[in-house]
Amino acid sequence: MYVCLKQSAKKIFVNVSNMNKPSRGLGDSIEKITRATGIKAAVDAVSKATGKPCGCGQRRDTLNRIFPYSK
Repeated sequence: MYVCLKQSAKKIFVNVSNMNKPSRGLGDSIEKITRATGIKAAVDAVSKATGKPCGCGQRRDTLNRIFPYSK
């Protein structure tokens, strides 16, 4: 599911389908924030343009492992 956020004259579409899942740790929470604010879309665009992976998934998993919300 996508939500349209109007920001002045631009429209930004944000995927909110994963936001209902409970966070396993800090990495999941940061991912939700970056998706909601549109930072993730900007990072993906730069990553695609440069041809270099952003490492977001690996960073998320590492933060979840170091800072879990439950054991």
